[in-house]
Amino acid sequence: QVQLVESGGGLVQAGGSLRLSCAASGRSFSIYALGWFRQASGKEREFVARWSGGTTYYADSVKGRFTISRDNAKNTVYLQMNSLKPEDTAVYYCNAHLNSGGIEYDYWAQGTQVTVSS
Repeated sequence: QVQLVESGGGLVQAGGSLRLSCAASGRSFSIYALGWFRQASGKEREFVARWSGGTTYYADSVKGRFTISRDNAKNTVYLQMNSLKPEDTAVYYCNAHLNSGGIEYDYWAQGTQVTVSS
């Protein structure tokens, strides 16, 4: 019905940048909220950033370094990550809360690995 596909992960040195993308596809739907979460090895999944009702929210650990944005025409959400630190190493997951055919859904993508060296 609706699928989320992530891309953009990889290996980068400390201080570098990456941009993650998450595209939604399927029959007609309306997006209410979009978010990014991450889970480091041996740790719990944690909130990173969220877009909701035209307002953005960020975890204190990434505020000022990460930016969440949308491209409505492409049904895509991005996470621009600058000044990356080794502690940012994790699997990153995008999340979408949407309405399709009058029913609300909470979708998760498969996740993409981000590794920051040094």
